[in-house]
Amino acid sequence: MKAAVRDRYGPPEIVRVEDVDMPVPAGDQALVRVEAASVNRADLDGLGPRPAFARLIIGIRAPRNHAVGIDVAGVVESIGPAVTRFKPGDRVFGDMFSFGAGAFAEYTCAPERAFQLIPDGMSFEDAATLPHSAILALQSLRLRKGRTIEPGSHVLIDGASGNVGPFAVQIAKAMGAEVTGVCRTEKVEFVRSLGADHVIDYTAVDYTRTGERYDWIVDTDSHHSLLAVRHALRPGGVYVTLGGTGLPILGALLLGPVISRAAGKPMGLLIWWRPFNAAPDDVGRLKDLIAAGKVRPVIDRRFPLSQIVEALRYVDDGKPKGKVLIITT
Repeated sequence: MKAAVRDRYGPPEIVRVEDVDMPVPAGDQALVRVEAASVNRADLDGLGPRPAFARLIIGIRAPRNHAVGIDVAGVVESIGPAVTRFKPGDRVFGDMFSFGAGAFAEYTCAPERAFQLIPDGMSFEDAATLPHSAILALQSLRLRKGRTIEPGSHVLIDGASGNVGPFAVQIAKAMGAEVTGVCRTEKVEFVRSLGADHVIDYTAVDYTRTGERYDWIVDTDSHHSLLAVRHALRPGGVYVTLGGTGLPILGALLLGPVISRAAGKPMGLLIWWRPFNAAPDDVGRLKDLIAAGKVRPVIDRRFPLSQIVEALRYVDDGKPKGKVLIITT
């Protein structure tokens, strides 16, 4: 079978598609024929890696795992003898982040707990957009102990046009918030089409300097210091960041707790994130929101597996308005 692989760190161009052995499911594993996979910022962060100190976890000199891709949707091809939840022919989707990646391939294999059934009426393409980005969006609007936004909350989504942002905008609106989206100039109308009440063009305006205050800020990719962001929060306001380069992430990890206590404003990295396989209630809620028409996956472009480098480069350059898919069939 064909699969995207990499054996060193670097830009998207280090990824290549080659023939690899077909996985054989054992134990509780399911072999899934991939119909669609989606590109996430996490896929690109793993290539760099970004932040650089991630090497301590995934391999100092080179990545220990050569597979690429986490969000997947497809059909169960075969199952191991211990599988109880699925049968061949079932339509499933999942997040391979905790299971060795490998979504950018013709087939992927993982324990059955990595997958859930795709709801009737949902396409493979829509399903492939959800497992990583939509779960992150939902959980970024809730603190570890359950505090979340309320109807009428003023919410700002920084990075409202890419992988996570469009879901966060729509979920916040579904929860009754007044939403401000932050994006670059050419994406302003797109973010407005998602339902954002206000849109800020970050190339012209720094939201931390406008004097506006928010109850909740979700930053999909940190570019501001916590000291700057705290001035954009109302008393008791919340700032949650999902990622970024080394210094902002270290700041969120190390300074976040200190500034949170001093300012009375919870601020920091989304360290309470639970992946798709460990968050069945969140997955169920997303399914309900989509079935009710309150959240809709937005797909920007589709690339064949043979153009995986072009797809990764397109996302890395910040061009998409919504999700980018890899189609394997």
